[in-house]
Amino acid sequence: MTSFGSLLAGFGAGLSLIVAIGAQNAFVLRQGLRREHLAPIVAVCIASDAVLIVAGVAGVGALIQAAPFALAVVRWAGAAFLLAYAVIAARRALNPGALAASGPPARTTLTAAVTTAVALTWLNPHVYLDTVVLLGSLASGHGPDGRWPFAWGAVAGSTLWFSLLGFGAKFLAPVFARPGAWRVLDGGIAVLMTVLAVLLVVH
Repeated sequence: MTSFGSLLAGFGAGLSLIVAIGAQNAFVLRQGLRREHLAPIVAVCIASDAVLIVAGVAGVGALIQAAPFALAVVRWAGAAFLLAYAVIAARRALNPGALAASGPPARTTLTAAVTTAVALTWLNPHVYLDTVVLLGSLASGHGPDGRWPFAWGAVAGSTLWFSLLGFGAKFLAPVFARPGAWRVLDGGIAVLMTVLAVLLVVH
């Protein structure tokens, strides 16, 4: 396979793993709708994915597979964080005063937003298995000349997805001009985070 073919394969593989309903994507979508600290959050997600993808292609996946205890620690820490975030989302859904997209009571600080993005990314054990182990294994199948184009393709896919999800969310703003829509979104996020936390623990 040519380098361009490997790049396209990486692009497709990266998108297929990232485009899914998950805690990280739900958070980026919500911040995109609020247009709040969006650029730093998108940058954190893209940079994190790039680091993980490069690590996988460089061979770190084998080390992760050999350290199940480390993944167990990440799994429990991630579950605890997801449950805490689920409680916060549920409180927003139940409190009509916190549903406005731009009111002072509903705003979060830049530090809190970036910290949440970092935690939702790095405290998810599946990101290590999917991004590092799986993408690393797929890249190795493209040989020494094709694995790095594969990696750059996967990074490009991640960059495209998070940019579209975050900055494209503004087109849904008219739908979320009603407080009821925010109630539904936050309620859905609370349920999603709870389910993901339970799945982390039982699997």
